Amino acid sequence: MESLTPMMKQYLQLKEQHKDCILFFRLGDFYEMFFEDAILAAKELEIALTGRDCGLKERAPMCGVPYHAAENYIAKLIDKGYKVAIGEQVEDPSLAKGIVRREVTKIITPGTVIEPSMLRERENNYIMAVYYQSDGIGIAYADISTGDLRTTEFIGMDFYIHFQNEIAKITPREMIINEDGYAVVTQGEKSTVLENCYITKYDSWAFKTDYAANLLKNHFRILNLEGIGMDSHSFSISATGALITYLEQTQKKSIHHLQKIQYYYTQDYMILDKATRRNLELTETIRDGSRKGSLLWIMDKTSTSMGARLLKQWVEEPLKDVYNIQQRLDAVEELKTNLIVREDLKEYMKNIYDLERLVGRISYGNANPRDLIWLKSSLCFIPNIKKYLESFSSKLLEKVNETMDTHEEVIELIRGAIVDEPPVSIKEGGIIKDSFNTEIRSLREAITNGKTWIANIEREERQKTGIKSLKIGYNKVFGYYIEVTKTNLNLVPSDYIRKQTLANAERYITADLKEIESKILGAEERINDLEYQIFIEIREKISMYTQVIQKTAKSIATLDVLLSFADISDKQNYAKPTIHKESLIHIKKGRHPVVEKMIPTNMFVPNDTLLDCSENRFTILTGPNMAGKSTYMRQVALIVLMAQIGCFVPVEEATIGITDRIFTRVGASDDLAQGQSTFMVEMSELANIINSATANSLIILDEIGRGTSTYDGLSIAWAVVEYISSQENLGARTLFATHYHELTELEETLEGVKNYCIAVKESGDDIVFLRKIVRGAADQSYGIQVAKLAGVSEKIVDRAKKILMGLEFNDVNNKLLKEEKDISEVAMTQETQLDIFHYREDILLDELLKIDLMNTTPLEAMNHLYRLLNMAKDSR
Repeated sequence: MESLTPMMKQYLQLKEQHKDCILFFRLGDFYEMFFEDAILAAKELEIALTGRDCGLKERAPMCGVPYHAAENYIAKLIDKGYKVAIGEQVEDPSLAKGIVRREVTKIITPGTVIEPSMLRERENNYIMAVYYQSDGIGIAYADISTGDLRTTEFIGMDFYIHFQNEIAKITPREMIINEDGYAVVTQGEKSTVLENCYITKYDSWAFKTDYAANLLKNHFRILNLEGIGMDSHSFSISATGALITYLEQTQKKSIHHLQKIQYYYTQDYMILDKATRRNLELTETIRDGSRKGSLLWIMDKTSTSMGARLLKQWVEEPLKDVYNIQQRLDAVEELKTNLIVREDLKEYMKNIYDLERLVGRISYGNANPRDLIWLKSSLCFIPNIKKYLESFSSKLLEKVNETMDTHEEVIELIRGAIVDEPPVSIKEGGIIKDSFNTEIRSLREAITNGKTWIANIEREERQKTGIKSLKIGYNKVFGYYIEVTKTNLNLVPSDYIRKQTLANAERYITADLKEIESKILGAEERINDLEYQIFIEIREKISMYTQVIQKTAKSIATLDVLLSFADISDKQNYAKPTIHKESLIHIKKGRHPVVEKMIPTNMFVPNDTLLDCSENRFTILTGPNMAGKSTYMRQVALIVLMAQIGCFVPVEEATIGITDRIFTRVGASDDLAQGQSTFMVEMSELANIINSATANSLIILDEIGRGTSTYDGLSIAWAVVEYISSQENLGARTLFATHYHELTELEETLEGVKNYCIAVKESGDDIVFLRKIVRGAADQSYGIQVAKLAGVSEKIVDRAKKILMGLEFNDVNNKLLKEEKDISEVAMTQETQLDIFHYREDILLDELLKIDLMNTTPLEAMNHLYRLLNMAKDSR
């Protein structure tokens, strides 16, 4: 260590304090990285790895990036999940004695990004703190780019499951967690809720309740926590205190723009677990994770980034309170029916920048002059928006208008101080108007006059010396100088002071020239410093309006979302649903909002739905694959969800009873990473549904039991129908798709169970899916016909028909398969197709004689008759 150079000692001291970060160490016009950081960064950023003498025998590995382009490189590292510490020069190199002092001025982490180039405009970037104990969990999460701060806690039975559901909704980019929680949350299958999240085990002292409570009182300038609704929520207090502590440590400043905290209750919103969000494709598709094809893609016609982020939050958090839902629906109705006003409002919205993040950067001390101009131009449109809103009478639009401030003081301050087209840099001048500050005006006059003075001196010196080629120039090293060619050196006056010799000329200075130079250069340096100081003062003044601008931004975002709802409701022919507290879900001509958009116009076949908690609580849906069962079930769930978001829905009419949760068990896949089979995943999700659902839930089940043997699967599916349909056990509204046709018998024995099927039109061996849901049970699965439609080889389809016929005779199954194998082998060697069914007349007779008519239900008799009839037809 003693042999290290002073600069390298300084680097290692900073690195020792920030071991978990890649240290960007400022050296002149570059940020340099050394040792392990250099090796890692060179690989991740794909830049050259070099070396530097550091006082040791071997050169230190080194790489670097230009400081003016550092933001792009930092963004790449953050995207890959790294933390970056910025080691900045904190004193003027020209005034430093010895090595320039450097300090880490900021730590950039995945959850603390504020630079626009590192953020997704239409999504929040959340950092979360988690406080875990054996009897509960508290969470607090913030988007420091917008100032959003929310918290809640989970205690009692199944608190960890509720926590997982909330994580699936929030999807934080970064998480800090206490030591006890770290061991639990990051282990085994529980860690799957934290995909793409940077997790840090954080100091236990920061989570202590007393410390956290005092921190919150100081931060929000309150005497007690009752005023922010947190006095009795110790888990939330601990999580929030740790979060603010972490943010202040990493940002190296107080986080003043987090001025408001919302404690919320998860029971105020419809609960959607990770499987349901995925299966319903709320924000991204299952196939490739893209936005196109999701519900959010359909619903998002917002004009502002603020509106887009709020819409995503609304989609993730459908309401349960009828009054609040009705307020949104009434506002959408007013906007929908006033087309001209709606279009005018949308035009104004397109001119409004991201106020939330603009004011975040202003309060954060990170805004540049153009940010202030964008803020001013956005606020200038608000009076016109408010004028339009005065014509509406719905309560939510009235509230939006009331909470939207016109901010005349901010507008006038920026308008009077900042030039209309300022530079991005805040240290190079050209920002402040002459009329705003008298000293700036006089300095600019001095600079302007100084150029005139220089021109006059040049003309006077030419006349005095007789040197017509004499000229006055400037460079950063010597300042202003008089240049005389060597052929005219004999004419140079004695008061000229030689400053530099060139190949063909000499450069001189004079006392008068140096005096003017000091005035000009002094004015330029002074005006840059003065403009910087004035700009900082203006920015600080505007930051005092942070909370009121944030409130206006929320109102703008709310209006933007409501305009989006009105727009899609009008253009997609959506209808206003009737919302009530009872269990009835009655949909007339419902459509899938995404699927109908993806297929040709008017090609989607609408369907009705009737569900309640009494006579129509459990629907058994049968029909072939590809016929539309899954689409139908998903569309019912999405219509309910959209209604509780507060949007019109794709129906002719709809009455929607408040649903507390939507569960989906649609499709299955092996979870190989966790060592779980398809059947295990299926049963785990089913267990979660049965254990978590209530009578007010909506359950979507598709093909329960298909991951195991036929009889095991049928038995499980049968038992599930009995349990869920029973009002004593659960009695939840359920759509249950199955290929087990035996389950359709339950309509006769279980109260509230109804059979529905997908209508199919047969034409010989071909089928046409009519996509229509009708009462009754499907009489067969049409699996082979579906295989044919999917393009399976004709030879395979024919072979499947023969095997299917043979499998229907269970008592002679082995014999039949052997016969068909022999015949198949002959058929493969001959180009003629053999008819094997003349061997089966005795088998057909035996099967008929085995039927016990006295102990056969009407449905079983119909199935026997249908099967035997088909066998007889195929035997001819």
